[in-house]
Amino acid sequence: MIPKIPTQYQLRTITVAAADGTLLPVSVFGSGQPVLLLHAFGMDARQFLPFILPLAQNYTFYLPHFRGFGLATDLTLPSFDFIVQYASDTQQVLQYILQQTSAQTAIDDIPVAGISMGALVMWAYFHRFGTNNISRYLNIDQAPIIHNQPDWQGGLFGTRQTELFAYFEKLITKSAPYLHINDFRHLPYSLKTDLLQMERAFSLLSVGRKHSQLLVKTLSYRAPHQIALLEHPTWQHKLRCLSAYIQLPYDYRDALAAVDVPTTLLISGRSQLYNPVWQQRLTDMLPNATMQILPNSGHAVPMDAPVGFYRALKEFLQN
Repeated sequence: MIPKIPTQYQLRTITVAAADGTLLPVSVFGSGQPVLLLHAFGMDARQFLPFILPLAQNYTFYLPHFRGFGLATDLTLPSFDFIVQYASDTQQVLQYILQQTSAQTAIDDIPVAGISMGALVMWAYFHRFGTNNISRYLNIDQAPIIHNQPDWQGGLFGTRQTELFAYFEKLITKSAPYLHINDFRHLPYSLKTDLLQMERAFSLLSVGRKHSQLLVKTLSYRAPHQIALLEHPTWQHKLRCLSAYIQLPYDYRDALAAVDVPTTLLISGRSQLYNPVWQQRLTDMLPNATMQILPNSGHAVPMDAPVGFYRALKEFLQN
């Protein structure tokens, strides 16, 4: 007889209606206090599972899949400003969670954690919706601003921002005539290799430890025949998101003073995406913030510092 898997260890998928009626897929795992986790650019929300498995007896984790990624790969964006769209979707998911739990408990706010792009979504959320219904917040290696400014040089890629944005713009321009082609296999071979090389370079910038770099290089290697036959359903979405990063200001610093809930800044000491020195300045800009630095980790904390990430998440929830 096959033993029955306890409820808290069964991964479930629900759908939540967005403001425009789109059904958003949300993975749900665990049993207990609800927690909302927001994933990074290019990440599948289910990649959180190894870190939340030991906590499943005490918490119910809601893992929404942002449009264009994971289980939401087939969902298109109704607007160019994808971060604001994701913030709106997050608000709908949060309201759904509270409606589901209010009948059983007196919970009217829950803890939220966001990593990288998911954390930028939360800065946009705070800017638009404030801190209502959020009990505390874990911000994982993400600044509240993308573009460097005279008074802030801690934007995306730091001192290399101009160089790397120019690289992305060149590739976006080269890809523009082919954005109507959904099937990646039908793109010119040279364009496919350029796009895959860009994703590889982005991933290598995100990690800071040798074993992580080796893993990225191994997983991203593809022989010519593999490239020719590769299906890549998110390539258009990723380009549109990168284009928005480059063109839109995404500056949410004016919302920081109002983020009065307990906020933990989990900072990567070797991040090449967001300078840790500038991230530490957020501690003084937020009313109720503490910081924790993982000195040997790059931006991709779960890959570079899996134990440190788990411990930080557990401590955040227990506090």
